[in-house]
Amino acid sequence: MTSSVANRMPLVDALKGLACVLIVSHHLAFYGPMSDVALPLAPGLISWLYDYGRFAVQVFLVVAGFLTAGQLSRFARSGQRIPVLSLFWQRYLRLAVPYVAALLVALVMAAVLRPWWHHESLPSKPDFWRVLSHVFMLHGWVGHESLSAGVWYVAIDLQLYALAVLVFFVGQKLAGPHEPTDLAGRARLTAWVVSLTTVLMLASLFFFNRDAGFDVTGVYFFGAYALGLMTRWASGRRHPWAWLAALWAVACLALMLEFRERIAVALLTSVVLGCVLLRGAWAWLNHALLSWLGRISYSVFLIHFPVCLAFNAVWAHFFPAQPWLNVMGMVLALMSSLICGHAFYALVEERGSTRLIGLLAARR
Repeated sequence: MTSSVANRMPLVDALKGLACVLIVSHHLAFYGPMSDVALPLAPGLISWLYDYGRFAVQVFLVVAGFLTAGQLSRFARSGQRIPVLSLFWQRYLRLAVPYVAALLVALVMAAVLRPWWHHESLPSKPDFWRVLSHVFMLHGWVGHESLSAGVWYVAIDLQLYALAVLVFFVGQKLAGPHEPTDLAGRARLTAWVVSLTTVLMLASLFFFNRDAGFDVTGVYFFGAYALGLMTRWASGRRHPWAWLAALWAVACLALMLEFRERIAVALLTSVVLGCVLLRGAWAWLNHALLSWLGRISYSVFLIHFPVCLAFNAVWAHFFPAQPWLNVMGMVLALMSSLICGHAFYALVEERGSTRLIGLLAARR
């Protein structure tokens, strides 16, 4: 979800920002108890957010792949060998610095609320190993209960990035070295990387994504991520519409085999990205609010759960049975999540991550 200022695209910011608001709204509907009390006033909206709001994660997956493709393409153009371990470490730090800080906030908030508020949405008291598994983003692999909503996605994002980098590395090995001016070498590299990505995408869409037992692994989600990767790469080909049509046809075949709403949302996101990118219709999306939401989306995603927990606890204590006040509480929780996300972005994600990565780079 993170991206530098240099990588800003109005459509990407708009998709990330709107998906972020939808995810926070989904968690407010899902975790209650405010949504339980407010349900009689807006049963259709709250039920829709409860059931379908989670699919906004697919937007993040496609956009993440789209941005990663842009980064990897620079290595193809320069002919430089991809520094696998360095890129993985930098990605981990960019994700982990704000992620760990948000986990600490969630742990403190849960500890404060636990003595006087009892609800199933409140995480149980963790031990050292459970916290450690979260820090290294291995909690899904070892079966530990999540300490905050959405932390599974951060671990999956890291796995998907690692898979994309490894695919590019293998492609470079198979294509052989080439100079920046060696068009034939670049063509070989592109062919290998696209072929390897396609194989892994097909494996995900037609096999792994159809088995929930793989949902703690990146391969389960690689189909959506690859739609973003391939959309970015297809846009730079000689006949981009033909490449995009083939890509979308593959996704349609996967849906014909077994319809999955999550894949349908990923496909729709890819279509929107591809169409707007090729038509160059960015200007109307260049809105300050959408840009702001896109910029802070990762911070909002990380920090909103403890904020929503606090609102739910306070409202359950003071307004346990007033539907209108609980609707207002949900709205206030959403707005407060955005405000806290903005502060968290400025203090932790932007400043903390940049300083730490710069400090570690200077010591190398």
